Amino acid sequence: MSFVESEERIALRKAVAEFGAKYGHDYFIAKARAGEKTTELWEEAGKLGYLGVAVPDEYGGGGGGIGDLAAVCEELAAAGCPLLLMVVSPAICATVIARFGTDEQKSKWLPGFADGTLKMAFAITEPDAGSNSHKLRTNVRRDGDDWILKGTKTYISGIDEVDAVLVVAIQQTGPVLVVVPTNAEGFTWHQIDMDLVAPEKQFTLFFDDVRLPSDAVVGSPDQGLLQVFAGLNPERIMGASMATGSARLAISKAVTYAQQRTVWDSPIGSHQGLAHPLAKIHIEIELARLMTQKAAALYDSGRDKEAGEAANMAKYAAGEAIAAAVDQAIQTHGGNGLTSEFGLASMLGMSRMARIAPVSREMVLNFVAQNSLKLPRSY
Repeated sequence: MSFVESEERIALRKAVAEFGAKYGHDYFIAKARAGEKTTELWEEAGKLGYLGVAVPDEYGGGGGGIGDLAAVCEELAAAGCPLLLMVVSPAICATVIARFGTDEQKSKWLPGFADGTLKMAFAITEPDAGSNSHKLRTNVRRDGDDWILKGTKTYISGIDEVDAVLVVAIQQTGPVLVVVPTNAEGFTWHQIDMDLVAPEKQFTLFFDDVRLPSDAVVGSPDQGLLQVFAGLNPERIMGASMATGSARLAISKAVTYAQQRTVWDSPIGSHQGLAHPLAKIHIEIELARLMTQKAAALYDSGRDKEAGEAANMAKYAAGEAIAAAVDQAIQTHGGNGLTSEFGLASMLGMSRMARIAPVSREMVLNFVAQNSLKLPRSY
């Protein structure tokens, strides 16, 4: 395993960084505050092939791996445009369909993922079960050649801007993944009021005996549990990449301010009280990026079990890094850190969310304790 990215990956990062700079953090925040979507950014990224870098080339994608898609996600976040639906649509949904879908399902869905003309949400979390796949209540059952879906999901991102949602449901033999068009009869949703400054909204979903065709279930119905975990590893890798990209942006803002702000005839960045915390966080960001690169390399090489451990560690490290980065960036700016002009206070919600979603840091620590350290379970 190389600890240095390939020339192709580096070139991809450079191109995406230049593309993201065309839009930037001011564009992203303006869209979020106005209640608008980053449609122009998404569509152009799709046309340029950035959203489909990990889709197999026979379906119009770039034929790369999750590491390439994670690089795109990170560079857009570092440019001030953290696209939450990138973590969901091309990472989870496209990956699951590419790995487990039938030939017909791949032909139907993957070209849209490749060029960004299709967006798909992912729904696993439930009000009484969280993301505990063993206690999910949303169920799907056979009715002739059709499937009937019933249940509730919550904290699902972007339902108001996607074409379909990939739902984790339960049948007699265990979990199964079902594609539900957002215009399906019996499918409704309610927006959750959030204080996050983001274009993507959060929703509670209601499935009231939604009738779906026989091909709505992805691949084989008895592979559902394997499919769920195959989708969660890319989710963690992408979440880590979005967090490290945003952390890089926060530290960049802090460093620029510390270089330019002069008090008592010297830049404030010359004082170790500010220089050392920024240097420490820079190290932590780079360590999180390295673990994310390892997780992606393991996943792309088909080593799912090892990738699961690395992906959880990467997500934990990235969540801690962005929380520290945004906090220290605001502290470096003093009162200016809370103004709209400097664009840091608006990042607080996302920096905190990175320690909660898509899996909380406490559950990551449980995973590491039980799987890496072989300690007994407490629950």
